[in-house]
Amino acid sequence: MTIRPLRSDETDLLKDFLYEAIFIPEGVEAPPRDIIERPELRIYYEDFGLGPADLALVAEEDGKVVGAVWTKIMNDYGHLSDGVPSFAISLYKDYRGQGIGTKLMQEMLDCLSAHGFKKASLAVQKANYAVRMYEKVGFRIVDENEEEYIMVWERRCD
Repeated sequence: MTIRPLRSDETDLLKDFLYEAIFIPEGVEAPPRDIIERPELRIYYEDFGLGPADLALVAEEDGKVVGAVWTKIMNDYGHLSDGVPSFAISLYKDYRGQGIGTKLMQEMLDCLSAHGFKKASLAVQKANYAVRMYEKVGFRIVDENEEEYIMVWERRCD
């Protein structure tokens, strides 16, 4: 498995991975694929590459992209404050639970640090097993509503 930057000709992959990122609880039917065209979801991929925090990494296995993590400053569900990038991450189902997501997150946090960012945020459904992984890589819960946690990562000063 290789982790590498997303190439500019691959940005349409973000749409696929955004759909894959939608948490679907056990026994609930998946939403239609065009849900990612809703304005509150389009912000995750529209105009990607134009902002200072538009960073993306992909996990590749045997020449196939199997996961992606990307950041963008946007007013999304996990928006913390101006200038703080929000995270999105997803893996195809067959590749989950193998540590790939953790590796992608760690590499992206290093990338954000290298670009001078000191904070990042995300929103995650409380029932999503990924909450533990986010905590493992350094995110902490700073707010919550009935369904979601808002989590933040802050770069440690050495």
